[in-house]
Amino acid sequence: MNALRAFEAVARNLSFRAAADELHVSHSAVSHHIRALEARFGIQLFNRTTRRVELSAEGARFFPAIKEAFDRIERSTAELSDSRLAGILTVQVYVTTAMRWLLPRLSRYQHLHADVEVRLSTSFQEWEFRADGIDAGIILGNEDNPELFYRYLYTGRVTPVCAPAMMIGERGLRQPADLSRLPLIDVYTSPNDWNRWLQAANLGDLPRRVSTQYDTYLLALEAAAAGDGIAMAEVQDIADDIRSGRLVQPFDISIARERNWYIVCKRGRETEVKIESFMDWVVTEMSGRNASGHRSDNL
Repeated sequence: MNALRAFEAVARNLSFRAAADELHVSHSAVSHHIRALEARFGIQLFNRTTRRVELSAEGARFFPAIKEAFDRIERSTAELSDSRLAGILTVQVYVTTAMRWLLPRLSRYQHLHADVEVRLSTSFQEWEFRADGIDAGIILGNEDNPELFYRYLYTGRVTPVCAPAMMIGERGLRQPADLSRLPLIDVYTSPNDWNRWLQAANLGDLPRRVSTQYDTYLLALEAAAAGDGIAMAEVQDIADDIRSGRLVQPFDISIARERNWYIVCKRGRETEVKIESFMDWVVTEMSGRNASGHRSDNL
């Protein structure tokens, strides 16, 4: 780690002396660390001249990843310290969940708990809940981590959706078999969605047209709304779009997700006031909607 820190400092400053001053070590110590790294990798990380230091081609490829890693360590350290402060609640959530469910409702939580400052940490792809530095997380998963406390939310269901224009005209979408001639939009972080749905529709052998792949349902839904193809989506994510007519659900067939939705925290922290209040609010917000008999309006 010391050698990597020395490399990052030299690469950022393009100066051994500036790096040594920043790290509060001697110039020779920094040079020793760099030589050790170069010997270990069998490559030259810097081109050294009498007047300047430059990154080699290999060093230039290595530097962004190392800088990002140290930046993330610093951010996580700051979050770990800040999240323990009274009144600050850091919530980890998928970006689709944040945009489609949490953000439109968060003001209701803030109204009830004006003394709590909510910080959202979002991800565009699958992630594992970071128990250090994060207070609570809304995740799709299984109860398989003994270090986490889980509260079950619900089991999501996915179904195809498209723009209304995709169902108009002689070649419009009428029945599931028509999907063979239309582009099917994939969310590559959930690669089994289409295969499982087609099996449920007795279309396991349906030929498929190649289409653009996305890393989130949020982007896939935007592509579907633009008329780029048919996307799979969680039923709970599309209620507003269906009601407004922006998207349509062409078929009644939906399938259960392979994992469940939970709100989680590090085991032992579930009774902390700010965490417990947020978990209770999420559960109540969902169960209140479901108990009303109206549309499913979960995550």
